[in-house]
Amino acid sequence: MAREQGQKMVAQNKKARHDYHIEDTFEAGLVLQGTEVKSLRQGRASLVDGFVDIDRGEAWLHGVHIPEYSQGTWTNHSARRKRKLLLNRVEIDKIERRVNEKGLTVVPLSLYFKDGRAKVEIALAKGKKTWDKRHSIAERTANREKEQALGRHLKGMKE
Repeated sequence: MAREQGQKMVAQNKKARHDYHIEDTFEAGLVLQGTEVKSLRQGRASLVDGFVDIDRGEAWLHGVHIPEYSQGTWTNHSARRKRKLLLNRVEIDKIERRVNEKGLTVVPLSLYFKDGRAKVEIALAKGKKTWDKRHSIAERTANREKEQALGRHLKGMKE
């Protein structure tokens, strides 16, 4: 059987980009059980409540919901167990240092298969205040209106 090629998206955390200022991103592998992989291949996962914790030099992914595999037996996994992330020592040290110094948090942004292996994109992020969220929404709306006005102008339509 041929090996999988390319990237297949399983889940995205769109709320993270709304709630946090993303400063730096990392790609990490996941240590999974067999039924977790099968459940992910069906495209079932939720990253909404997920976060990363550094414990004794190892990175752990908490709060990510991967539902039980429907054809699984007694070997099924628990849906919200903590999962180990596979990162280089340098990356783990960099993340831990920045979390301790600047008070940042580490959130998962997306979960996907890359060349047949489960990967998660994690980000060092700083929480937004409510006025920051309103400001980014207003900025996005203003940019959209500007683009629409430019498009109408180029097409020769009246404002």
